[in-house]
Amino acid sequence: MSDGAGESASNKDLRTVLDRMSDGFFTLDGDWRIVFANDRGREILRSAMTDDAVGPDGSVEGANIWDSIPESTETVFYDEYHRAMETQEPVSFDSYYEPLDTWFDARAFPSDEGLSVYLRDVTERRELERRQEESLRAIQRLYAVSSDQDRTFEEKVAEILTIGCEYLDVPNGFLTRIEDDTQHVEVSHATHPLLQPGETCPLDEAYCKRTLEREQLLTIVDASAEGWAGDPAYETFGLETYVGGRVEVEGERFGTLCFADTSARDEPFTDSQQTFVELLTRWVSYELERRRAAERLASERDRLDEFASVVSHDLRNPLTTARGRMDLLTDDCESEHVEPVRRALSRMDTLIENILTLSREGGGVDELTRVDLAALAADAWETADTRGGTLRVAGDGYALRADEQRLRQLLENLFRNAAEHGAVGRESDDVAVEVGPLSDGDGFYVADDGPGIPEEDRDRVFESGYTTTSDGTGFGLDIVSQIADGHDWAVSVTESADGGARFEFAGVDRM
Repeated sequence: MSDGAGESASNKDLRTVLDRMSDGFFTLDGDWRIVFANDRGREILRSAMTDDAVGPDGSVEGANIWDSIPESTETVFYDEYHRAMETQEPVSFDSYYEPLDTWFDARAFPSDEGLSVYLRDVTERRELERRQEESLRAIQRLYAVSSDQDRTFEEKVAEILTIGCEYLDVPNGFLTRIEDDTQHVEVSHATHPLLQPGETCPLDEAYCKRTLEREQLLTIVDASAEGWAGDPAYETFGLETYVGGRVEVEGERFGTLCFADTSARDEPFTDSQQTFVELLTRWVSYELERRRAAERLASERDRLDEFASVVSHDLRNPLTTARGRMDLLTDDCESEHVEPVRRALSRMDTLIENILTLSREGGGVDELTRVDLAALAADAWETADTRGGTLRVAGDGYALRADEQRLRQLLENLFRNAAEHGAVGRESDDVAVEVGPLSDGDGFYVADDGPGIPEEDRDRVFESGYTTTSDGTGFGLDIVSQIADGHDWAVSVTESADGGARFEFAGVDRM
């Protein structure tokens, strides 16, 4: 393209078009001299060239690109431009040019006369990619810490504060608890002497006061310029940079999670950085809620253990004495009152056993192993009080994944329930019970030929204390339901083929 006075109209039009481009463009001849550059290309070249290589009028045409930009001979630009000329094949690449602190997307197209080069400044794009990669790495590290079962809550918080400080490029990260209008630093990763664990200050002198007043994060990048001078918090801590959010536990104020620096920040916190801090505050809130729930559960468990101890000792001992006396009374005399008393004592024993099972074990399950349903059902039938009934097991070879001891308790309670309720309205106690796999193999059933359960009562039978007989405990089916829940099984009750009750358990893992 000519640059002389005789330049054609078409060349002038082309020059105008090229000058309007936001990308840099220039051409080189076979001796690496600059033949033409558009406005943006000339701007890029001038910023990189030595002063003596630029013409008095700011022109760059005629200069040898490697002589005028000597440091470029050690860059990928030099290698790729030469490769394009040697192979006569276009090249494209991204590269960082340190002297200009700029990332370029470069494309070079060779010809017999020389090389045409397009340069696009992609620094903003690369910076965005860098920030996205940093965000991803920070979130991955956060996930690794939060899922580490071997760390305490305090250790996890200390580590996420470290991650946050590195990601946000600040030296101080801290978790506070607010109590009685006083800020308490609970955990920190900080260099500031007043932000160490155990440090306290009046809430009126803390940045957290403003944080707690906001629904969103409080962000400060230059406290002096943003009007904080004279504020008690600024006077106490001298923080120029701050980002913090509220930590709430079960809807109540706990404190704040914050990151700060005594130096001002060059630019605002990005959306990704603010989202990261919000994520941390929510995680801490969740963990605190979970810890509080665990403490309540432990307290409840202690009370249940104490209750179980009382039931086991204070009720069982006199019951054992009463049964012994009952045996002696039976030997000494015959009375129509003996058998009702014996049944009452037996019911009390069953009631105590069920209460102990609920209080000590509930629906918890331990190790899950392969269990043969038919074999376990036969064993459970032998130990349950079935009053002379009969058991039929269908589907030999059906095995499932379960806690064998808890599944045995489930079957024993269902067998006992069938024996107690199945004989209602019948002359004999010979209730028939059948155990087998569901037709789709997704679970198993326990059915009997008793009177069944009315449809309107089927949603209530698993409630604690629900019973339809005078000698029922009301806990047997509650235990069944809890054991099923512990295995993540769905339990339902319907009518059996013989008109009795049929309990179905679905969602079972077969083995």
